[in-house]
Amino acid sequence: IFVGIVVNGLINISISTIEKRYELNSSLTGLISASYDIAFCLLSLFISYFGESGHKPRWLAFSAFMLGLGSLVFSLPHFCSGKYQYGVKIEDTCQTTGTTFANATCSASTNSSLQKYLYVFILGQLLLGVGGTPLYTLGTAFIDDSVPKHKSSLYIGIGHAMSLLGPAIGYVLGGQLLKVYIDIQLPKRQDKTYTKVDQDDPRWLGAWWIGFLVCFFAIWLLIIPFSCFPKRLPGTAKIQAEKVSETHDDGGQVLVQTNNFGQNFKDFPMALLILLRNPVLMSLIVASSSEALVATGFATFLPKFIENQFGKSSSFAATLGGLVLIPGAALGQVISGVLVSKRKMDCKGIIKFMIGTCSVALILNTVFLFAKCGNEPFAGVSETYNGTGTLHNLTAPCNANCRCLRSRYYPVCGSDEVQYFSPCFAGCASYRLNNMRKTYHNCSCIGKPKRKIGSGDFPYEAVPGKCPTRCKLLPLFLTFFFFAVVFTFMSTTPTTVAILRCVADKQRSFALGVQLVILRLLGTIPGPILFGVAIDKSCTLWDINECETKGVCWIYDNKKMAYLLMSISAACKIITIIFVIMAVHFYKPPPSNKALPRRIPEKISAIHT
Repeated sequence: IFVGIVVNGLINISISTIEKRYELNSSLTGLISASYDIAFCLLSLFISYFGESGHKPRWLAFSAFMLGLGSLVFSLPHFCSGKYQYGVKIEDTCQTTGTTFANATCSASTNSSLQKYLYVFILGQLLLGVGGTPLYTLGTAFIDDSVPKHKSSLYIGIGHAMSLLGPAIGYVLGGQLLKVYIDIQLPKRQDKTYTKVDQDDPRWLGAWWIGFLVCFFAIWLLIIPFSCFPKRLPGTAKIQAEKVSETHDDGGQVLVQTNNFGQNFKDFPMALLILLRNPVLMSLIVASSSEALVATGFATFLPKFIENQFGKSSSFAATLGGLVLIPGAALGQVISGVLVSKRKMDCKGIIKFMIGTCSVALILNTVFLFAKCGNEPFAGVSETYNGTGTLHNLTAPCNANCRCLRSRYYPVCGSDEVQYFSPCFAGCASYRLNNMRKTYHNCSCIGKPKRKIGSGDFPYEAVPGKCPTRCKLLPLFLTFFFFAVVFTFMSTTPTTVAILRCVADKQRSFALGVQLVILRLLGTIPGPILFGVAIDKSCTLWDINECETKGVCWIYDNKKMAYLLMSISAACKIITIIFVIMAVHFYKPPPSNKALPRRIPEKISAIHT
């Protein structure tokens, strides 16, 4: 739960605030996010190999120590970087007289000292990666050691579901903490009074660091109970004696089952080679990696998709994305764990079950074809300014003298039901506050009004924010996508159980380590990158700062985005199904149909087979 809160909850929701506070671009914050997986890949094989024969609960105590330390280190930049300088508010209306903006000049040559904290964030993520490795390899194997075979999938499914509950808590906790000012106390003016600021102000930054400190103390409290557990839980020996081997029979298990194999590093290459030559294991690993690519891609960009397709605010889109992804993923893992447990499926039955769930998920994936929305009218992007100006050019005769900044995106909706980049680009010369809501007036670029906004007798008016979307397909999309997530994650727990079944007892932790390394290299690391490239390909309006450098994308082609994301998702689903079918084809049960006890006699034939 706490790994999910910190790594997939607090960090994801804090990235935007960290970017603004420490003047980092998205590629650098992407490096921060990837650092966890990098540490996982570097250490997973070694920890899972040597930890298999070690004291697993003590390894989990070490895991708790490193996770707590990583959370503490990640929060340190806030205490070392001093108070946040709030800055001066930018005037956003059309300014036809006076001087230009003081901060409209290019400052690319000045390198902020705040960017050095990038390395502290990376260090924190690396420590979190070190802590997460034993939990997902040795911890899963310890559960499988301690429960009867037919109950293993249920316990592992519950464990996976809890790891998904963490991000849900992290998003809720982080979202509430971002409503608190970053330095707790609001900044003071020169006259010692507090500045009146709110979350709608673009300069507002929330207290992203509090959640990491809370998790630091909470995780370290787990060190003591983990340290007190014995190497094996009472009754484990009896449970192991009753288990039946379902190891894939490829003729290479005799060496693994010798007493001294895996006790020292010289056996590491041979142990790795045995796993890599297991076709059932490798087919399952590639299939799970393909699913992970889609899962991490949507986990990262589903809120952005909802925000742009259906015209919702960033916070509301993130909430909807969390409500669909996290309960759907948790429900899928628990349902599959219960079904595999109740039906007492063998290894081959589990793999066939995965084919069914992946096929249903592929069919539900077609929701992107019929639950997509077109773009609302946007002046200078999808249509001209009342017949003047040109497409893909925000400047037109009606705002040419306003000296507007393209780096200041503050969308407004005009009374002509057309969206404008900012009040300045809409040619608005003044604004009023009506019931604490700002309305803009005397807007030279806004055409004939189609609706009346606010009060007063003004022919041209606009209000802050995007124009309300006419698309009503959001409930349909969320319903279909929720079930797609459920069926996608119904293959996660069975995959883990099948991997534990198709390898020798002594290699179970190591097999999970190999899976998690390949899963990250082929799935979770490239997934967000591939989805991000696809979304960027659908961009129609980029942010251009004072230095003429391209930044974030403001407007996307909604239909193109939907088609690209569906194509990636469908391709990965098809790859998953192909490799799961290959796993069924390659699987060979043990030679005898009778129950074979897992406990190996002390003397065993070492004849080469």
